[in-house]
Amino acid sequence: EVQLVESGGGLVQPGGSLRLSCAASGFTFSDYAMSWVRQAPGKGLEWVSSINWNGGHTYYAESMKGRFTISRDNTKNTLYLQMNSLKSEDTAVYYCAAAYTVFVPTTTRNYNYWGQGTQVTVSS
Repeated sequence: EVQLVESGGGLVQPGGSLRLSCAASGFTFSDYAMSWVRQAPGKGLEWVSSINWNGGHTYYAESMKGRFTISRDNTKNTLYLQMNSLKSEDTAVYYCAAAYTVFVPTTTRNYNYWGQGTQVTVSS
């Protein structure tokens, strides 16, 4: 059974940091590009960041550049998102997603697997 299980979300003050994790199982993690996608209250899905199969290439949405860092550990089948300098507009449910493709997705579409999401709330 394929599983993507996010963790690490929570309540944080503006300017704070969180590190999200996504534990993968049931498929060959290192064969997949991985992404983080978020959904703010009342809004659609928004692509956040992606990483290729070995971590050698990373991509970020413009508003996340310099604040978020995506990484992966293929020995642990885990994807990470380090989020710094958080803002209220970063409040959302964050999903990890896996794509079996040579071309790393930088959209909210074309993923084979999705996690259930973890809530991040940025508020004072």
